[in-house]
Amino acid sequence: MIFRLGYVAMTLSLENCSPSGTVTYAVYSRLKDAQAKGIRLDRVSKLNIENTLRILKYNRAMNIQVYRLTSKLIPLATHQELAGWEYQRQFASELRQLGEFVKQNGFRISAHPDHFTILNPVKQEVLLASVKDLDYHVRLYEAMGLEDYRYKLVLHVGGLYGDKCSSIERFKVNFSKLPDRIRKRIIIENDDKCFTAADVLQLCKDLGAPMVLDVHHHKCANNGERLSELLPEIYKTWDGEPFPPKIHFSSPKSQKEFRSHADYIDHAGFMEFLNTAKALDCDIDIMLEAKMKDRALLELSEKLRAEPGFEELTKASFRI
Repeated sequence: MIFRLGYVAMTLSLENCSPSGTVTYAVYSRLKDAQAKGIRLDRVSKLNIENTLRILKYNRAMNIQVYRLTSKLIPLATHQELAGWEYQRQFASELRQLGEFVKQNGFRISAHPDHFTILNPVKQEVLLASVKDLDYHVRLYEAMGLEDYRYKLVLHVGGLYGDKCSSIERFKVNFSKLPDRIRKRIIIENDDKCFTAADVLQLCKDLGAPMVLDVHHHKCANNGERLSELLPEIYKTWDGEPFPPKIHFSSPKSQKEFRSHADYIDHAGFMEFLNTAKALDCDIDIMLEAKMKDRALLELSEKLRAEPGFEELTKASFRI
């Protein structure tokens, strides 16, 4: 079994390299004229793209191939007051360069739209806003030339709205109505309160969509299901996909703040998961959701190097 480690959006090893620079609408609306507004958006967006490329170059140097893009690459891209802004055309050269670097180096790139992007809301306006946000993410992929469906978007099921069964059915209906260019990119993750790993596994089976197991969330919300029982079926949802199954892993900040992510990865907890996973001998990619980003990945890697039976392939990949 080979597993690769990845991290989310921001590296702490490069100075002044945030890929998520923002322009709030309040600031944007106070700028004196259209030219000033355009200059501000142009400058921040190009810097975000440039910093993302810097991060990917760093990842290549460190042999980290699994990476999650920020959802804030283009500020205000989905704001109603900027409807019709063809950001993908405005930054075509920069985005294409980013995508070429991804493809040339075989990166596994994903994105995770914010928690307000859901497919099972009761209110139609929330659904429309969610589809608009999904379209924004896919437009970025397309502008990068990443038109292969291997480049995914991670979604949670959404809210309970007082009735889990009805909420799941609404997700199914709205999911099926999405255009292929969006629908085929969506992979679904269990959450820490409402929809358990077992719930999401059944949903993914029904929809033919891959499932992302979040190990931390499973510990927060379950009905006694054991991971050893769920993993074989979760892995099957990835059949036919070019990349191996994807796992999210984080450690609780504390017993009191169990749902919050810790700065680093608890080595004992990670080993507990690996001992379960290795019995299936299936290659996996593991996205580490730790506050210390790539530093948490590298610290964990150092500890894994000392484990008996572990072969270090790179700083971010091992065979066991």
